[in-house]
Amino acid sequence: MTQRIAAIIPSHDHHRAVPEILDALRQARLRIFIVDDGSGEETAIRLGDIAEEVSEVTLLRLDENRGKGAAVMRGFEAAAAEGYSHALQIDADGQHDLAALPRLLALAARHPDALVTGVAVFDRSAPLARRIGRWLTHVWVWIETLSFRVSDSMCGFRVYPLAPVRALLAEEKVGTGMDFDTEIMVRLLWRGLPVVETPVRVAYPPDNHSNFDILRDNLRISAMHARLFFGMLARQLSRATRRLRTQAHWDSLPERGAYAALRLSALFCRWFGRESCLVLLTPAILYFLVTGGPARRASRRFLERAFAALGATREPGLIDQFRHFRSFARRTIDVLSGWTGDVPPERIRLARPEIGRPIEADPRGALLIVSHLGNADLARVRVRHVIRRPITVLVHTRHAANWTALLRRLAPDALLDTIEVGEIGPDTAILLKERIDAGHWIAIAGDRTPIHGGEDWVEAPFLGTPAPFPTGPYLLAHLLGCPCHLLFCLPRGQDHLVWLEPFAEQVELPRGARREALARHAARYAARLEQFALIDPFQWFNFHDFWREEAGARD
Repeated sequence: MTQRIAAIIPSHDHHRAVPEILDALRQARLRIFIVDDGSGEETAIRLGDIAEEVSEVTLLRLDENRGKGAAVMRGFEAAAAEGYSHALQIDADGQHDLAALPRLLALAARHPDALVTGVAVFDRSAPLARRIGRWLTHVWVWIETLSFRVSDSMCGFRVYPLAPVRALLAEEKVGTGMDFDTEIMVRLLWRGLPVVETPVRVAYPPDNHSNFDILRDNLRISAMHARLFFGMLARQLSRATRRLRTQAHWDSLPERGAYAALRLSALFCRWFGRESCLVLLTPAILYFLVTGGPARRASRRFLERAFAALGATREPGLIDQFRHFRSFARRTIDVLSGWTGDVPPERIRLARPEIGRPIEADPRGALLIVSHLGNADLARVRVRHVIRRPITVLVHTRHAANWTALLRRLAPDALLDTIEVGEIGPDTAILLKERIDAGHWIAIAGDRTPIHGGEDWVEAPFLGTPAPFPTGPYLLAHLLGCPCHLLFCLPRGQDHLVWLEPFAEQVELPRGARREALARHAARYAARLEQFALIDPFQWFNFHDFWREEAGARD
């Protein structure tokens, strides 16, 4: 289809800059619709005169001031009725640099299915309060879209493809005032419409008046963000309820936490502090609690066993599960703060220095068995500040790609490297051996069952019931011929205590009794893990069916 673009100029009591705007639009050979949004007598007369003088202009009048959004939507209707495929929106107050018009139109020609929008570049004439308000809106849009795809959702200089816009407006209600520009962009993004951006200089002429009402429009914009935020939660909930509620193995679970959402959490930590960040993340915690059926059931089953082992007289309820999920959110915040230096190393202390310090001072490479209990990621901050040696972490990166990418971005000098566990072969084993010989440490989780099953796991008693534990850590320690240590880290008030303790000077796996030796090592590890799990059960973050109970179990 041939691209045909019409220009829409919404105006409420603005006419002085209109002739200059019309000159630029006419040079671009655009059909022009001026929408008079209930202007006063002076502007109404002047816009009428302009429409009579300029043949390319059609003047549309609204009998009363209905708002910028209503005026733009009226222009959409008129442009579509005359067969135009796209609509260029430009404000009538003359704030936008018209030199950007050819660039905007060229981008629209190259990206006919996208919303092409300006990104405001302000000069010194921009009021500080206006800049702060725009910045706050940008933050909310990042939350509402769970992405950083939009740099500026408030710029009123953009080109819309009319077909998806009209489909949206026919099915959903969009704000008719100053909330229009942001809301329609977010809702189009939700529908998958791409956005293409280009910088546009914006100036505030000294004699220019603003139609922005501080009280009314701020309330309107706040209500819009509330609609969009809860709309985002509803969309995510709808998606989640369509997923299967059962799981065969933890490997079937997707990573829950988009890269943009994780980065947003990191920004919140920096801007508002750790405690305020946790409050701001409460809606997200509730969302994951409501939509995460498998994780919620796994949380309940673990807490049931832990409460029973502690002699509790009650069973865990939803409040306990919320506390469990909230502890995981706090763990994420603490890790982000630790790797960016916001948690000083002295706040991460060795619980038993007489045992841990000789291990830290040992120049040999070692295997470090960690767990999904507490905060091993934060403990590595303490360890790396002391040993000053690289730590290679064996992970299932397919399930933590966003998390790993964020840590690398936040702390590129963290001496942190990762290797995908599922990709370990002869070449990887040789690489690990070379690192051990160079004095590096290798970290591996001791409480995640292998993806492929088979003989890669053994059963060991855990909280009163046999549970599968991987044999990989002990096989690897035997292969590398290095000391093997355990690492646990639990929060205590504002501090974190780290238990770093020896597990085996060397893991021996005798021929003919290899399986039995692996089972003994796994049982020793499971017993120690249980002791720490019962110190604070809400620090258990292995949110999968750890005991491999019936997949059909329900809340």
